[in-house]
Amino acid sequence: MMRIITGKARGTRLLTLPTDDTRPTTEMAKEGIFSAVQFELVGAEVLDLFSGTGQLALEALSRGAARAVCVENARKAADVIRQNAARTKLEADTRVLVSDAFAYLKNTSEKYNLIFADPPYDSGLAEKVVEKVLEYDSLKPNGALIVEAESENAVPVHLCERFGSYRVYRYGKTTVFLFRKGDE
Repeated sequence: MMRIITGKARGTRLLTLPTDDTRPTTEMAKEGIFSAVQFELVGAEVLDLFSGTGQLALEALSRGAARAVCVENARKAADVIRQNAARTKLEADTRVLVSDAFAYLKNTSEKYNLIFADPPYDSGLAEKVVEKVLEYDSLKPNGALIVEAESENAVPVHLCERFGSYRVYRYGKTTVFLFRKGDE
């Protein structure tokens, strides 16, 4: 069962997809992620790539983020995100796009305070997300990129070192990379 942990939508149960096409973030990993960025959420503009059910974007909104863009290439998943936004009463601040994550990054000029990315494991896409966020300069000054991956080796050290700072966290089989952009 997925739910919103805290904030104005606290306790709201979220719908999941009926197939194994998505792998939701575990509650333990989600709590760790939001503990790490808790003081950056109020008023934040959030991008959730490979959004799945939208739980990371909706958790951020529940905790005070100003708006969230959810990018998901599967239409059925995008429908679930819209339903979850309605369940949490956060639909006014949620924009759901059916799009390829990399096409979105390439074609938008928007910059974000927080970017979540949870690409399919063993796809090599975790490294590509980091490369493209850097290439397209998608983060605002002092912004954070949070990437979930299958192993600590999913993002090469040379990419990690291009950020102002980075941390790596382990939650069971999940590795979470937290990158912070410098203040320029």
